[in-house]
Amino acid sequence: MENQHREIKGYRELDEDEIQVINEIKSLGVEIETLVNRLFVEQRTDKRWVSIGKTDLQTGLMALTRSIAQPESF
Repeated sequence: MENQHREIKGYRELDEDEIQVINEIKSLGVEIETLVNRLFVEQRTDKRWVSIGKTDLQTGLMALTRSIAQPESF
């Protein structure tokens, strides 16, 4: 469905620059996920801390995205 984001309540129309920066954040997320997955299989890492780092990095990427998208909802 084209323009499906218009159907989601609380979201506004983003301009091209905003979309580009959000896509950069998403691309970094893929790179970070690859690193985190590598750390999970590494024998010498503390998996608890890898999990905490993963969660904190996900939160940070989400916060950066929300800083641009500025959704109206909680």
